Amino acid sequence: MADPSQSREELQHMLDSARRLGVEMDEAEALRWLSAMAAGSGGDIVFDSRTGVFGHKVSMLDFAPQDLERFRAIGHLVEFQDEPGVVETALALSGSAAQSKIQSYPGDCDYFERVNIHAPSREGACAILSRLMREKALATAKGPTHQLIEVKMGSFPEDMLWDGEPMKAGAPIAWRTEEIRLGRIEGFHADGTPAVVAWEAAARDPGWCKLDWVVADPARGQLANASNMLDVTWEAPDGSITPLDGYLDPYFQEVYLEAESIPIFSKLARHVSADALEDYVAQLEKEVHKYLTKDLNYGKAAKRMYNVFRLTGRYEEAAYLRELFDEPTTVLYQVWTLIRTIDDAAQPDAGIPTEALVEQTDKLILEVVRSLDDDREAAIVKELLRLRDGLAETGSADSQPVEAARAHVINLVNNFFHERLTAVPTIREYIEASQR
Repeated sequence: MADPSQSREELQHMLDSARRLGVEMDEAEALRWLSAMAAGSGGDIVFDSRTGVFGHKVSMLDFAPQDLERFRAIGHLVEFQDEPGVVETALALSGSAAQSKIQSYPGDCDYFERVNIHAPSREGACAILSRLMREKALATAKGPTHQLIEVKMGSFPEDMLWDGEPMKAGAPIAWRTEEIRLGRIEGFHADGTPAVVAWEAAARDPGWCKLDWVVADPARGQLANASNMLDVTWEAPDGSITPLDGYLDPYFQEVYLEAESIPIFSKLARHVSADALEDYVAQLEKEVHKYLTKDLNYGKAAKRMYNVFRLTGRYEEAAYLRELFDEPTTVLYQVWTLIRTIDDAAQPDAGIPTEALVEQTDKLILEVVRSLDDDREAAIVKELLRLRDGLAETGSADSQPVEAARAHVINLVNNFFHERLTAVPTIREYIEASQR
């Protein structure tokens, strides 16, 4: 275990920086977290017997169970079902949903599911996956409290025009409900001749698989984007495990929702690469670079930096970011996410009632008023009111106020995180290195 006096001294530098910036840090809680991170006792996986959830010890430190029943309820919509002798699954929370202890204003409801398919051949496993994903998509396409947005599976086999947009060979396919129902995507070659991609053909090399919905929570009057990222494996008759996308994902940011998933999780975890942690951190750092350069978003960069820091022993920087995510102004990150959610839910033929969209917009306006008290508030509220009026009158979102409100909010989020990240010398140095 690390020297407590050293941890306290290093933390003091972070506390001083936080106070200068008006960021409230709970010194006692930060020290408890630092001690738990430094202890490193026991195994990598922690099981909570009271709630029945489990996950990597680092992830479990950041998970709070107060919204567990809500996440389990939404999980019933997004999860895949076991089929004895054929399919076994383990559903987990990921992203900000798995870090509810530190993120008072989480974004989307992100899920991660391990799907292990027993089949005589890889081709047979892909055929089963094709059936599972199609059945799930069509069964959850539309309802009073949900709307399927898209399903990612497979890639374009050749260059083609799809929905008026050029698609490169190898680019992932985002299937819409009607295309899944038809079992094909129709487009054009460059010379104008028809080009078709069949669902079954795309499933033979499924690659990155993910399903996205908008869900409404009537009890809370709240909308959210819900997604399920699949890590699909094929188990051959000889017991060998093969990831269908070529890579078995690690488990450093998931909280698994049911104790019954322990056997399948344990079986698959044994096959995770010994270099998984290094690979995972490298992937996160690529995303940090992207959000600090190409797709500028200091909020998203900060979330990934927190995970990099906590997994690489930079605990003092991680402790500072834990507190930063609890600041009232970071609610704007949620506002920015929910503006996108309203836009998704307001598409033609969506199943979400207009009343739910208007109520969610009202909540966004109140959140902005609570968080800001200057000209920035007035500018965002003006655009949100335009959005609300359009929803109330037509039931659809006018893209102009949606984009204007989103642009205002993301600018505020960027400014907030940039100021507070770069004010800490060690974090500023990391950002500067990541921007090269």
